[in-house]
Amino acid sequence: MEINELKKQLETKDNLINTLQDAIKLKDDQINTIKESMSLKDEQIKTLEESLKIKEQKIQTLQKSLELKEEQLKSSMANKEAEGSTAEKDKIIEDLKKEVEILNEELAKADEDIESLEKEIEELRKSKIASAGDGIVDFTHANIPKEKIIERMREILQKALHNVMITAPTIEDLQDLYLYEARSSVNMKISCAINPGIDLHAELLEEFESLDNISLRAYEGEDRYLIVRDGEELLLAIKGSGENNHLVFTTKDPAHIKFLNAIAMESWLRGRKI
Repeated sequence: MEINELKKQLETKDNLINTLQDAIKLKDDQINTIKESMSLKDEQIKTLEESLKIKEQKIQTLQKSLELKEEQLKSSMANKEAEGSTAEKDKIIEDLKKEVEILNEELAKADEDIESLEKEIEELRKSKIASAGDGIVDFTHANIPKEKIIERMREILQKALHNVMITAPTIEDLQDLYLYEARSSVNMKISCAINPGIDLHAELLEEFESLDNISLRAYEGEDRYLIVRDGEELLLAIKGSGENNHLVFTTKDPAHIKFLNAIAMESWLRGRKI
């Protein structure tokens, strides 16, 4: 009895150790995710600050140009008064006035750009602070454009060996994935919005259906970008309310992929056979 009791205690201890190890691994993953997120935000802030410096330099240049043009204008007007009015001098003065107006407009636009950049930097800094605070990444104001998502999906597709599942808002988005460059051994199940009444959609549909390794279904959701490669890597991008407000994440963790596989399959199962 005592031996059995000891065995049970050992099993309990082993289970506890495994649970703790899993928890530690999860925390490490969360820390790495936060570090990557903060690093990305640092890069974005740095880029925006560099843009801000360029804008400020442009304003300084414009201000100097404006001062020079105003001096030229004053000089021309003084010469006109001293030497008498001529058609040529009137034209020079009018041209200078127009240049001054253009410079003033450029200055106003540069001021607006700087104000916009300063707001964006402030939002990024707030988001970075919030992310570092409790380990939870806030994607409410994520600024990830469609082009970056497509680029990453294309990289994942190039590594595929056997099977790939893809979801895109419309068939037009598939053009930038370079499906033709994937290995011919890779079977691709693709779901996206398809409107045969649109000439481009009809042409693309005909092209993709001519490939033996591509199966297409019409999914009208237009709400996500998704790719699952060989059951080993997953990227999911959910469209937000803003144009570039995508909630994007990628993972190679088998448990994550197993959990999210239902979402990956949803658009395919809900898709209409063509």
